[in-house]
Amino acid sequence: MLLNIHIKNMALIDEIDINFSDHLNILTGETGAGKSILIDSMMLALGGKTPKDFVRHDAPYGLVELVFTIDSEDMERRLSDMDIPDIDSGQMILSRKIIDNRSVSKVNGETVTITRLKEIASILLDLHAQHENQSLLKQANHLKLLDRYGHELISPVKDNVKKLYSEYDLIKKELSDNNINDEEKQRKLDLLIFEKNEIEAAALKDDEDVLVEEQYEKVSNSKNIAESLSNAASNIESGAADSIDRSLRELTSISEYDSEIADMANSLSTASDLLTEVCRNARAYMEQNIYKEEDYIAIENRLNEINHLKAKYGRTIEDIKAYGEKLSEEYDRLSNQEQYVKELKDKLAAVEDKLCASCNELTAARKETGKRLVKDITAALKDLNFLDVRFDMVFEDTEGYTAEGTDRAYFIISTNVGEEMKPLDQVASGGEISRIMLALKSCLAGVDQIPTLVFDEIDVGISGRTAQMVAEKINAIGKNHQVICITHLPQIAAMADHHYLIQKDVVDGKTITNIEELDEKAQIDEIARLIGGAKITDTVLSGAKEMKELAGKAKVD
Repeated sequence: MLLNIHIKNMALIDEIDINFSDHLNILTGETGAGKSILIDSMMLALGGKTPKDFVRHDAPYGLVELVFTIDSEDMERRLSDMDIPDIDSGQMILSRKIIDNRSVSKVNGETVTITRLKEIASILLDLHAQHENQSLLKQANHLKLLDRYGHELISPVKDNVKKLYSEYDLIKKELSDNNINDEEKQRKLDLLIFEKNEIEAAALKDDEDVLVEEQYEKVSNSKNIAESLSNAASNIESGAADSIDRSLRELTSISEYDSEIADMANSLSTASDLLTEVCRNARAYMEQNIYKEEDYIAIENRLNEINHLKAKYGRTIEDIKAYGEKLSEEYDRLSNQEQYVKELKDKLAAVEDKLCASCNELTAARKETGKRLVKDITAALKDLNFLDVRFDMVFEDTEGYTAEGTDRAYFIISTNVGEEMKPLDQVASGGEISRIMLALKSCLAGVDQIPTLVFDEIDVGISGRTAQMVAEKINAIGKNHQVICITHLPQIAAMADHHYLIQKDVVDGKTITNIEELDEKAQIDEIARLIGGAKITDTVLSGAKEMKELAGKAKVD
């Protein structure tokens, strides 16, 4: 579950720490107090986009840090499979630091990409922001929700469909590429022959480009090399060698008087021999490396030929040879195009049979799962005061195969007796969409195995008896999950296991958002504010106390 959230330098928040507990955590506060800042900060830490000018203008950076406890072996296993560092500590720390509109994301102190952060976050927490209600109206999302609900049954089949579709699509593209007339076929064959002959005629040898490059450098500088070698040999012979020989004669004449002098003489003799050898090797090198103009031209032409082939067929000789082999295969295939096309069609038919069977299996799994999902959502909707609701899921076929199968599916609903069932976007109001989304979330919560659910104003557009039923549904979810809920409704606030107040204060001339956990008396005062607004009378306080007591009894029941 989410143990702690630390926010620093974000909008109206200077620096706060909030310690959350299990079950139902409620957050309330006046409009504009900073509830949206809290949600935006959480979304940011989970990999969301950074709102414009979100970091305080007087701060060098903004920071959000979420601390989670790992509460189950299954979650620990799933996170371990993702190679999360220090997972055996029993905690997960997700952080996001914003500096100059750039962000650094870390998990347990190790820097990760945004994509990686989102993958990890999806296992730990499900955040329902206000805009998500609108996503429920998009029919394209309904199939995704169904697949998510029935992932254990659907995912293996769906993975097989994706694999087969990829193979099917690849063969179709290959068939399309080979759908050419005789003129186009001959043109391609001519080009293949030309390129194939060009590579074969070059008779390239392994690493020849390196050797020829070295030869070219040597030939290009042969005059400079010969001149420098000649000067070096002459300098040795006319200067150094003569001086060493004279010195050697002097030492030799006295070497019999002292062994150290004899050693010196021997060393000088060795140096004389080395100089003689250098001169001899220099002269030999100049005799053996005399290049004619035609030698230079031949080496230059060979280097140009190799570089020309590199520019056309590959960066290395190995690449060029591999391309040549590919040309031979392509030539053989094109020469026997009719047979190749027939083989492709046979292969496509075989893959299509498998794909069709797998798509049918996927459709069957989805329809079976859809019945369970419709039943669960209908029951949840009745719990949320949709007393005469009818809810169903319509399945249609796509025009062809897709990586997701051949299904198009969407929810339909009727909320009143005698009304025709229609797609959600044609009949549902804002308050109804909020309740439908809550019903869906309550159904998904049991199968997603996500320990923490965050609801941002899931109660928009509802009141009265419906508000009480929404409160009871959120409370029910909180029995098996950690729920963090921002609300304006006293009925939901009364259900809190832990209640936090978000409020603004002015400190040193700056407006700052603070959050504090309320004790029992302060909870009743806050519920009274939600009931009565600005003027809190004894009657309102009494009503708030009674509401809290009734909620306590409901939680026990």
